[in-house]
Amino acid sequence: MFDPTFAIPHPPEVHAYQIDGWHIWAGRTARDNDKLSLKVARNDDWWFHVRGMPGSHVVLFVRDGVEPPKGVVDAAAAIAAYHSKQRDGGTVAVTGTRARNVRKPSGAPAGTVEIARERVFKVRPSLPA
Repeated sequence: MFDPTFAIPHPPEVHAYQIDGWHIWAGRTARDNDKLSLKVARNDDWWFHVRGMPGSHVVLFVRDGVEPPKGVVDAAAAIAAYHSKQRDGGTVAVTGTRARNVRKPSGAPAGTVEIARERVFKVRPSLPA
């Protein structure tokens, strides 16, 4: 299985999780979110963020054309909900898309992105056991 700890010049600071061999990273700061979303994530990786509130950018790494199981995708969305201002909420809406659909608007502050082709996940904020 893919290991995202490959050599990158200045890796972002992240919260790192692993579920059934799948790697999920959540940015710690706005600058780390930028690095994770725009420099580290590859086109086919999944990208998540809580809808309409501040929170971490979360990337579920996908490699070798193997799609993660639905349970792993849902868990990555739950991690995005946990690393947001909605952590103590009930069911939270989280946007998910492929990293290829994430762009930074010109001149936007760190951590600000635009997305296309979003899918909305309704999850309870949680971290893997």
